[in-house]
Amino acid sequence: MSCVTLTHTGPVAVLTLENAPKLNALTTGMLQELSAHLDALDRAPDVRAVILTGAGPKAFCCGADISEWGQLSPAEFARSWVRDGHRIFDRLARLSKPTIGALNGHAFGGGLELAACCDIRVITPRATLALPEGKVGIVPGWSGSQRLLRLLPESVVKDIALFGRRIPAERALRFGFVAEIAEDSLAAAQAIAAELAAVSPRANEITKAMIHAAVGEDRAAAIEALGGAAAGASADRDEGVAAFLSKRSPDFSGQ
Repeated sequence: MSCVTLTHTGPVAVLTLENAPKLNALTTGMLQELSAHLDALDRAPDVRAVILTGAGPKAFCCGADISEWGQLSPAEFARSWVRDGHRIFDRLARLSKPTIGALNGHAFGGGLELAACCDIRVITPRATLALPEGKVGIVPGWSGSQRLLRLLPESVVKDIALFGRRIPAERALRFGFVAEIAEDSLAAAQAIAAELAAVSPRANEITKAMIHAAVGEDRAAAIEALGGAAAGASADRDEGVAAFLSKRSPDFSGQ
């Protein structure tokens, strides 16, 4: 049984974390499924937007499943659990499609870090945000001490990471971490995604890469992707390929 489902409504893809009995806690299997879905979505030309949400009314995601990582040795925890999760979260953050986090409930620990990887977020009024890792003797390991600081003030991140306090939906909106509060976060996210029908998908992809380069989100790859796209659209590129295949010297025009 899949624990991360992928559905499509026209050009909008919806990824749903399906582990409601455990408040959508992330397992190794769920991380692997999420990674596979993200790879497929990045190569899907008909997908214009991706929504990420959780099953059930209580939680978007309460973090990593302690029953999985709690038994790992320190070396295994650092080398596999933390690094693999970080790699997959980065994959979401750097997806070429616009992404919307529909926070249908609480987002704690890894769940908050996962939400932070989306381009924008909407949240239900009763949901809260937290980084409770310190209460079980660990630290935020999937970008909570890094990416979150680009989205929230330092004092707020310290408030939730050091003191264990929760951020209510209204405060998250005030700081700009979420775009809006809605009783039905998924419906609100779908309404936002529908607006992309009037926006060029290629322009969006390039704009997202430019913004990421500016804030340091995979800056090197973003710069090279933009350069590659510009070179790939040139007449010189076509001439270079044609000359190579014809085994002749290229006659570049600079166009």
